[in-house]
Amino acid sequence: MISLTPGAATLDQLEDIYRNGTPARLIDAARPKIDRAAQVIERAAAGGDAVYGVNTGFGKLAKTRIAPKDTSTLQRNLILSHASGVGEPLSENIVRLIMTLKLLSLGRGASGTKWETVELLQQMLAKGVVPVIPGQGSVGASGDLAPLAHLTAVMIGEGEAFFKGERLSGKKALIAAGLSPIILGPKEGLAMINGTQTSTALALAGLFDAWRLAKTALVTGALSTDAAMGSYAPFREEIQTLRGHQGQIDAAAMLRDLLEGSEIRESHRENDERVQDPYCLRCQPQVMGACLDLLRQTAKTLHIEANAVTDNPLIVDNDDIISGGNFHAEPVAFAADQIALAISEIGAIAQRRIALLVDPALSFGLPAFLTPNPGLNSGFMIAEVTSAALMSENKQKASPCSVDSTPTSANQEDHVSMACHAARRLLEMNINLSHILGIELLSAVQGVELRGPLKTSPKLEALIEKLRKQIPALQEDRYMSPELVQSGHYVLEQDLLADAAQQLELLP
Repeated sequence: MISLTPGAATLDQLEDIYRNGTPARLIDAARPKIDRAAQVIERAAAGGDAVYGVNTGFGKLAKTRIAPKDTSTLQRNLILSHASGVGEPLSENIVRLIMTLKLLSLGRGASGTKWETVELLQQMLAKGVVPVIPGQGSVGASGDLAPLAHLTAVMIGEGEAFFKGERLSGKKALIAAGLSPIILGPKEGLAMINGTQTSTALALAGLFDAWRLAKTALVTGALSTDAAMGSYAPFREEIQTLRGHQGQIDAAAMLRDLLEGSEIRESHRENDERVQDPYCLRCQPQVMGACLDLLRQTAKTLHIEANAVTDNPLIVDNDDIISGGNFHAEPVAFAADQIALAISEIGAIAQRRIALLVDPALSFGLPAFLTPNPGLNSGFMIAEVTSAALMSENKQKASPCSVDSTPTSANQEDHVSMACHAARRLLEMNINLSHILGIELLSAVQGVELRGPLKTSPKLEALIEKLRKQIPALQEDRYMSPELVQSGHYVLEQDLLADAAQQLELLP
C-alpha cells in the first residue's frame, strides 16, 4: 500500500501504481481539510447565493438555479449525462492511475467532496474495482468530463467495472467487493468529473514508457555502434561539455560506460580508413540527449499536474468558493505533444541505424542484411522495412494536438486543449517504438556476433547472453514475426540499463 501525501506524490510512486498495480490511499492527515471543504459546500448549498455547480446548472446552464432538495439529483444527472464516452476501454493500469490522481486532487481539500466519497475511491483501489472507462470523448476541458463521469458512475452504482477478471455492472462490482454505492452530495459529481486526471494519467503512462525506451535506445545504439565498428570519439566527454546540455552529457556518458572494454573497438582503433561515421552513430549524444532533456522537461510539468487541484469551483483558505479554469489541460497537452516528438525522434534515429547495419555499403564488412548466406537468405531485409513503416507511423502521429482547439458546449467552452487524445496516442507510439528498438536489438546483436571471435564490452555481452536465452541467432531464414514481437515486448517490459553502473534519472 502506498501512502499518498496530497501535493507531494512522487513520480516513482505513480510509476509503481502504473506498472505494478500497487494500491494507494491518502495519509490520515489529509482528512481534516477534506472535511472542512465539504462543510463549506454544505453551507453554500443551503444558502441563498448562487454558487456554480452547487445550486446552479452547468456550463451554458449556469444561470439556472437549483432548489436545495434537488442538489443530489442534479449531481446524479450530471454523471449520467456526461458518461458519454465511446471506444475501447482504457487499460486497468491506466484507470488505477486515474483513480489515484483523482484521490490526490480531492485530498488537497479544495474540492468539497465528503470523506465518504474519498474513502469509496480508496476502497475501490484496494479491492480491485476498476471502472470501465471508454478511451474517447474528452477534449481536455472542462476537464476530462466523459472519462471521469464513467469512473464516477460506478461509485453511484451505475456504469460498468472490472472485478477479478469479470466485466460487471457498477453496482454488482461494488457489491462483489463488499462495497456500497454512494449518493452524491452538493458539488460532488462536478468535483469528480472536472479535472485533468485522465489526460494526465495517459501522459504519465506515455512518459514512463518513453523514458524506459529512451534508455533502451542508448543500449541498442551502443550495440549498433560496435556492430558497425563505429568510432567512439564522438562520445568523448570534452565534446559534450563544450556544448553543455545535460541530456547530451548524460547520453554520451552512458554510451561510454556501455562500450567500455570492447574488443571490437580495439580492433579498429588504429587502422580504420573512415574519417567520420553517419549521423545515426556519431550524433547519438546530441539527438538522444535532446530527447532526454525534453522528457525531463515534461516530467516536471506532469509531476506538478499530478499533484494539482484541477476541478471547479474551488474552496480557498478563507472559505471563498471561486470559479476558475484549472480544469483546462493545456499544460498536459503541451507535455504530450513534446513526448510524442521525443518518441518519434528516438525511433527515427534508431531506424537509420538498422538501415545502416543491413546495408553492406555502409556496415563496414557485415554481410548483406546480416545473414551469413545472403542471396539464398534475406535475413533482416524486411525486418528493416517493418521498422521503417513503424517509424513513419510515429512521425505522422507526432503532429501536435494542442493547436487543434474547437468550441464545445454551445460556445461556453470555446477553447479546449485536446490533451486526452494527445496523451492517449503516446501509448500506441511507444508500442511502435518498442518494436523499432526490438528490431534494432536483434539486428545489432546479430551484427556484433558476426564480428566474432571479437567481443563487445562485458556489459553488452551480458545483455546478449540474456537475449539469446530467449531468441536464437539468425543463421538461416525462418518465420520472423513472432520473434520481432517478442523482442518488442522485451524492450518495453525490461529496463535494459538496470545493471548499468550509471543510472539516468527522470527527475535529476
